[in-house]
Amino acid sequence: MRLHVGCAMWAHTQWQGRMLPHPLPPEERLRAYASWCNAVEGNTTFYATPPRSTVESWARQTDPGFRFLVKLPRTITHERRLTGAEEELRAFLEAIEPLGPRAHALWVQLPGSFTPGELGALAAFLHRLPRSHRYAVEVRHRAFFDDPRAARLLEGVLARAGAEWVPFDTTVFFRSPPSSDAERETWTRKPRLPRRAPALTDRPIVRYLGRDDAERTVEGWKPWLDTVVGWLREGRSPTVFIHTPDNADALTLARRFHDEVRARLPEVEPLPEPVTPTEPLTLF
Repeated sequence: MRLHVGCAMWAHTQWQGRMLPHPLPPEERLRAYASWCNAVEGNTTFYATPPRSTVESWARQTDPGFRFLVKLPRTITHERRLTGAEEELRAFLEAIEPLGPRAHALWVQLPGSFTPGELGALAAFLHRLPRSHRYAVEVRHRAFFDDPRAARLLEGVLARAGAEWVPFDTTVFFRSPPSSDAERETWTRKPRLPRRAPALTDRPIVRYLGRDDAERTVEGWKPWLDTVVGWLREGRSPTVFIHTPDNADALTLARRFHDEVRARLPEVEPLPEPVTPTEPLTLF
């Protein structure tokens, strides 16, 4: 059994010197992160397709079993809304090719304005995609969560393409008012949607947003522990991404989630030993 866990990024100022060695050159930062977690969200690709040489560096720093959830550029999903973006898609697929099996799934994150009435565009888009990749779709329009018919229609579109529905669970975060600057900023930016747990494929993906208080984050993920343990027992291979508003402790929290799953299922493969900062030399 193998459970993949990760964070929203692999470089974060608040990790430097605390959990990851500092300073590190850019070509070593992902390698250090990959000693803590075995998956990462590729959020940077949403803003621009990276040069192929950059992606080659990502591949060199990670083992083939490492998982990237690579987000499609916003020109495809938000500006073109999945239509007429063939050239942008071709350039993106060519750029990420060096990842090989590390590209666990290509992540189609749709804007909150993308409604059930546009599912035809999603179906046509998924149908045109090459079968060489897995795909995962995140929707944010409330109707997909409140209207059972809309949910069934989306599930049908995804099932025909062999794609997964990615839930972004923010229920714990929105359970009580924000209490820090990072939480107040996140409060205005993140979607407020019900928790959704069913998996459509053998490789479900979960994005979970906790609070800046670590224990509240841990308390809130208990339902996901049950779900993930169940998936593993069914023979599925899940990936779970842990977020907090400031992400200061996201690395250790992701490993803690993995540890809590292994406490129930010791046969789950352990994570690697993390590379940590070395103690500075002192002179006497």
